[in-house]
Amino acid sequence: MIKQFLTYNLKFILILAGVFGYAQQDAQFTQYMYNMSVINPGYATDDPDLVNLGLLHRAQWVGSVGGPTTSTFFAHTTLGNRMEGGISAIHDQIGDVVKETNLFADFAYAIPVSKNTKLSFGVKAGATFFSTNFNGFVYSNDLPDPAFANNISRTYPNIGVGAFYFGKQFYVGFSAPNLLESEHLDNDSGIVTSRKEETHLFFTAGYVYDINERLKIKPAMMAKSVSGAPIALDITTNVLINDVFEIGVGYRFDDAISGLVNFRIIDSLRIGYAYDYTLSNLGRFNSGTHEIILLFDLGKLGKGYDKSPRFF
Repeated sequence: MIKQFLTYNLKFILILAGVFGYAQQDAQFTQYMYNMSVINPGYATDDPDLVNLGLLHRAQWVGSVGGPTTSTFFAHTTLGNRMEGGISAIHDQIGDVVKETNLFADFAYAIPVSKNTKLSFGVKAGATFFSTNFNGFVYSNDLPDPAFANNISRTYPNIGVGAFYFGKQFYVGFSAPNLLESEHLDNDSGIVTSRKEETHLFFTAGYVYDINERLKIKPAMMAKSVSGAPIALDITTNVLINDVFEIGVGYRFDDAISGLVNFRIIDSLRIGYAYDYTLSNLGRFNSGTHEIILLFDLGKLGKGYDKSPRFF
């Protein structure tokens, strides 16, 4: 019975206000360098022989009431001369109460800049499915809070744009994956009302340093900006050993420190895990954040997979 009800208490209100107030609304990722298709529709691989697929699941603030979870999926491949594209999906959920799913088709056009670099421009188009379910709340007062009296179920069109400048060992990206400001929820002095979701801007960059044949250093960064909130900045450094085992550390300013690890299980499959330790006041209410990712690189037309590992 306990699993069917959410306790209406301070912990949940803090999470609800933090996610739907005037703060960051789009999902965040620790292994962003391998989840680029979801963040940036301009992302390109310049590999006509492969289909790239990825699955990611993030359980944030584990142990807190209604801790957010995020799941993503992408499939990406070349479509023709200079054309790349695929599909991407993001599902966000806060307990059993707030759910949002974004489904997109992604298209990118890559232009050669030099012999070894390209600049890709992309667009994504799709829909956002948003719903709330306040049934089953256990209230601390005899009278229910009217702010949570009505459930919401809405669908919105959405589009996003992005640019991606890259070579074999580096990338720089800029994107706005959700341009349309659809109405969601807002929390103002304890009263939840509808409000618009602000446009988020992402800037990403990374480089692969070859130390020797067996060792590579991979610094990366992601900055996220939205009106009404400070810039969220992630800085990560990974070490890749023998193109098989990768380990790294990350820091999200004023929020969390992270540990990352991934393995190439077989030539076409890589699995990764990341753990975030919360540094903010919310750390008192949770045991951290867990994130797992699966990456598949499949050869087209049964040709098999014999490429070097994907660096980003």
